[in-house]
Amino acid sequence: MARLARFFFAPRAAAADPAAHVAAGSREPRRGGETPGAGAAVITRTRTQTKRPNMYRVLLLNDDYTPMEFVIAILQAFFNKNPEEATQIMLHVHNNGVGECGVYTYEIAETKVAQVMDHARKNQHPLQCIMEKK
Repeated sequence: MARLARFFFAPRAAAADPAAHVAAGSREPRRGGETPGAGAAVITRTRTQTKRPNMYRVLLLNDDYTPMEFVIAILQAFFNKNPEEATQIMLHVHNNGVGECGVYTYEIAETKVAQVMDHARKNQHPLQCIMEKK
């Protein structure tokens, strides 16, 4: 019986975590003169603003050796352009020396440039594809 009395009536040690008393809540005896809720902690939540990723333009450069049909096929295969869009971009590259294939995040733009360059090299075309920050 004495052992049980020590267990139930033994003073509690102070918690190392200052917020631990909030979890204990109603088990703590109230001090004289305090109203319920007095000294309650206010939790404020801060929202972090996520920054939009930098965008990069993927550009095709004109050369005198790559066939126009090959450029159209690349635009359709790697940039999901329909035949009309691909033809317009190819003509823009042919007439102006450079044309924009699309705008992507850094990783996607880098991957598309590598895919286009690898495909052009495998087919022995000197087509150049670059990316630049928008």
